[in-house]
Amino acid sequence: MGPRTRTAMLATASTVVVFGATAVAARQVLSGQAAQARRRIGKPLGERAPDADRVWRHRYEGKPVRLLMLGDSIAAGLGAERPKDVLGARIAKGLGRRAHRPVRLRTAAVVGSESSALDAQLDALPERYRPDVAVVIVGGNDVTHRVPRHVAVQHLERAIRRLRERGAAVVVGTCPDLGAIRPVPQPLRSVASRLSRQLAASQAEAAEREGAHVVSLRRTVGPMFLEQPDEMFSLDRFHPSALGYRRTAEALLPAVLAAAGIEAPAVPEPVAA
Repeated sequence: MGPRTRTAMLATASTVVVFGATAVAARQVLSGQAAQARRRIGKPLGERAPDADRVWRHRYEGKPVRLLMLGDSIAAGLGAERPKDVLGARIAKGLGRRAHRPVRLRTAAVVGSESSALDAQLDALPERYRPDVAVVIVGGNDVTHRVPRHVAVQHLERAIRRLRERGAAVVVGTCPDLGAIRPVPQPLRSVASRLSRQLAASQAEAAEREGAHVVSLRRTVGPMFLEQPDEMFSLDRFHPSALGYRRTAEALLPAVLAAAGIEAPAVPEPVAA
């Protein structure tokens, strides 16, 4: 081995050591910022959303449309102060108004759920329960808990297949952009934004492949959360407020109507972030 070869190998080894040390330092910074974000956010809302499971628009006649909500705290409605403001209730009221039929809401979503919890949520449903439309919103906790993207997507695909086997039309609201959450410091917020966008893209591809209707929450309501954080976020600055859920329901409703076979109203193009 000549002097030049030894020098090149030493230089390469030094570079690897430097990059390795930099990566470790970066992970330590991000872990520290994650702990800081958890302290800032806390749990001022508790871990249970208002119970909105009931028949909405009951003044209409006919057999109720069965609407099922699956997923995490957004699907459950954490952050809303009243049952009528949770996401499922907002969607149910809009669906009933357009269909001129009552809507029976069932919420299987659980606060804090990752995509892996979708199986358990479906297992907890009565065996004979057959939803007409199921709305699935999940992914944020997969990002914050660093679940591999392909693993999270596999759980979502399985849930969609199981729902379709029950005869349900499925609407998937893809992972929101976590970059809109102000209590998360930089550079962690940028990392979370990138990871959530990547997961949302993978969710959309998988959901479309399984025959679900897909709504990009980042594109449809993400700009509103970025531009109006005080109005769109609730007390913890992490979960949507009543207005945030209203705007999210408006974004999802056209897809829900399409899934239910009801003509959707015209909606304006989302404003670019």
